[in-house]
Amino acid sequence: MRRVSIFGATGSIGQNTLDLIRRDPGAYQVVALTGGRNIAQLARDAKDLRAEIAVTCHAGLLEDLRAALAGSGVEAAAGEAALVEAADRQADWIMSAIVGAAGLAPGFRALRHGTTLALANKESLVAAGPLLMAEAARHAARILPVDSEHSAVFQALVGEDIAAVERIVITASGGALRDWPLERLAAATPEDAGAHPNWDMGQRITIDSASMFNKALELIETREFFGIAPKKITAVMHPQSIVHALVGFRDGALMAHMGSPDMRHAIGYALNWPDRWHLPVERIDLTRIGRLDFHEPDLQRFPALRLAREVMQIRGGAGTVFNAAKEIALDAFIAGRIGFTDMAPLVERTLSALSSEIRLDGAMHSLETVLDLNHVARQRAVALLETTGTT
Repeated sequence: MRRVSIFGATGSIGQNTLDLIRRDPGAYQVVALTGGRNIAQLARDAKDLRAEIAVTCHAGLLEDLRAALAGSGVEAAAGEAALVEAADRQADWIMSAIVGAAGLAPGFRALRHGTTLALANKESLVAAGPLLMAEAARHAARILPVDSEHSAVFQALVGEDIAAVERIVITASGGALRDWPLERLAAATPEDAGAHPNWDMGQRITIDSASMFNKALELIETREFFGIAPKKITAVMHPQSIVHALVGFRDGALMAHMGSPDMRHAIGYALNWPDRWHLPVERIDLTRIGRLDFHEPDLQRFPALRLAREVMQIRGGAGTVFNAAKEIALDAFIAGRIGFTDMAPLVERTLSALSSEIRLDGAMHSLETVLDLNHVARQRAVALLETTGTT
């Protein structure tokens, strides 16, 4: 029986992971489940799967969690320190699906135990890619990508020499606003941007998909995880979301990974790796689909992609600043403080401001350094937001 923990259990990735675990309950012992404010869901899953411990990242909700778990035998804990302590519990496989920089510390701690880390937390690679990969190598731990695009690339590279890779192409659906005229985007609401046409994801990821910040993060992730030069990494628009990524080789071959838009593909691959097991996902019917469309993204419409290119060239702390400012911009948009098209300019201004004060291309030597810069970048983005308002 494999011991598994799910960090970010109440989000879409976490819930899809638990769906797969429930289908073969005799194969898994759930160690830790963590979540945010959805205490009812967290407690319900912890009791149902007989987890050893349930953790909410919000310290003020500890008593609510204890009350919800009363009589179940499941331990309750809360706060950032509790998340890290949960990662210290022995597990064979850990899902890292906490959204944002909050997922960094638990992921790093898990790697110290030589566990297999299924990585759905984009920010870990964007903000601290070289450190994360070095930490895994130091402790003989394995990182398996769970983003659908990076899982697709990972699978296409099985048995291949990375030196033979000529290009990596990740695909983008375009999100909820992909068919909106450019002049309408400024008026888009969080509700407009949060209704994805293909994927079932949480609000924040869905809005990031509409702004292409999600894809910008994935470009940076590709560079950090696979060690591929930025010039070899591209993104293309693919509205059907059937082809998740393509890998081109120096002999001209182009290998595509295809599947229905269901995150259980990538989660299941990581959960069962190196084997493939039956997954409850739709089998695609190419004759019904009929056609697959691809086209270049419009950088005027999606400036986040241009910013990602700049970050990949700088490396160092640029990814940390980019991600921190993106989180502040997204919070502000959801709160109605700025418009949809104001997010990228806020991120760009934050990068520019800190670049004039800090040498962002320098190596990040520790997780503490990353977290400190993340804090500084968030403060600067908030200050810019408060002094300039909307762009």
